[in-house]
Amino acid sequence: MTETGSTNGDGRQDDMEEVLAEVGPRLRRIRKERGATLAGLSEATGISVSTLSRLESGLRKPSLELLLPIARAHEVALDELVGAPAVRDPRVRSEPIVRHGRTYWPLTRQPGGLQAFKVRVPPGEEKPDPGTHEGYEWVYVLSGRLRLVLGDHDLVLTAGEAVEFDTRVPHWFGSTAEGPAEFLSLFGPQGERMHVRARPRRA
Repeated sequence: MTETGSTNGDGRQDDMEEVLAEVGPRLRRIRKERGATLAGLSEATGISVSTLSRLESGLRKPSLELLLPIARAHEVALDELVGAPAVRDPRVRSEPIVRHGRTYWPLTRQPGGLQAFKVRVPPGEEKPDPGTHEGYEWVYVLSGRLRLVLGDHDLVLTAGEAVEFDTRVPHWFGSTAEGPAEFLSLFGPQGERMHVRARPRRA
């Protein structure tokens, strides 16, 4: 597949900064819930009062070396001190991309690595124009009849059929005059491969 787009990332660095910013208030809350003072916590952990104070106020960035003894002193799991970012809605809501009459629906959000697309090819009698690029592709036909020209092969794939190939081999996709074709494409720009293997039937 040669005419696809990629989606933007969704701010992993921002999520990390948000988590770190919440550690200080959480440390103060847990300490007060246990009725501990900074001096008492300092004696139990070996961490100076000033360092503990700076941690709680957000002036000192938390580290594992500091958080582990605090977690032991409070008898809580480390996860309770650090917390975790809320799990965002996993649904991918992306706008379709129309190029050369074909419609692409991105099914992955992160750029790079394995990319997934749903593709709709309108009916027609296009002239094959094979191209090559780095990567590996896996295709599964959802509906219609999809024509694939791959090297010396000229195939018509029907719903339920799958193919996989090295995209350095000249290739081209198109529908037939009988109607549109829709398929799923998994594309690995760095040569990632997805193999669908069926268990051999026993004799």
